[in-house]
Amino acid sequence: MTGSRPRTAPPSAPLTGPSAPCWVNLMTRDLKSAQEFYTATLGWSFRPGKLGQEFSVARRDDVPVAGIAAIATAMRVAVAWTPYFAVQNADVAASRIRERSGTVAVGPLALGKGRGALAADRDGAVFGIWERTEAATSPPAPDDHSNAWLELRTRDAFDAAIFYGQVLDWATGRPGGCEVSYEKDEVVVDCGGKRLARISSGAVEAAPDPLVRPHWQVHFPVSDVAAAVSAARQHGGSVVEQRTQGHGTEATLLDPEGGLFTVTDIRSPAAEDI
Repeated sequence: MTGSRPRTAPPSAPLTGPSAPCWVNLMTRDLKSAQEFYTATLGWSFRPGKLGQEFSVARRDDVPVAGIAAIATAMRVAVAWTPYFAVQNADVAASRIRERSGTVAVGPLALGKGRGALAADRDGAVFGIWERTEAATSPPAPDDHSNAWLELRTRDAFDAAIFYGQVLDWATGRPGGCEVSYEKDEVVVDCGGKRLARISSGAVEAAPDPLVRPHWQVHFPVSDVAAAVSAARQHGGSVVEQRTQGHGTEATLLDPEGGLFTVTDIRSPAAEDI
């Protein structure tokens, strides 16, 4: 885009809705330490989850925003933030993943008030699917902000958009579903007129740098990026990358166990005008 006319970006969507990212979950080794770190860095409070003593639910402004589970060692998986996408039928979605050369590592199995599975796309980016089987009891995120938004860094954005579109029924035109569009060299995913995620190309499967390998990056909104960075450092975290953009600032951090995430004061993942 050229010229001085400002871009009006769609607001970021809460993590709810059919085919939308419905949840983010951290697999870690030490639940107590993770709770202390994210309380200090993001201002979250925690309540015990219903999946056992090794699981808790993070809340912001009394709205559930994320889950943290101390199962990384038991399951022999890396400490990482993982987005989960709502599906109407977990078995059908799992079959679609396999048919398109993705991998289903765990499930589908009972998960909270539904059935879920942990999977990876054909370039190795890890994600989850979840089918709700019981009515929701928690309030949704307020419409004026999202609890997180997502960015997929992958080998080929257009190929990834086809994979996820076929698995999650994007671009079907169904009410409440997600639509896909293209901005420059990126794919943009919107749901109900609200921005959910961006997909960008250039990742390298075997890269030693975790930022370069294909992965879903979770961005958490904060009111003060510098304060969040300072708190993360004070509580054992480290800074991977800091960026100042025309519409805000963000910093990619590692928690003490190696979980990668981004804090941002950008309320919507819109492209900058150039």
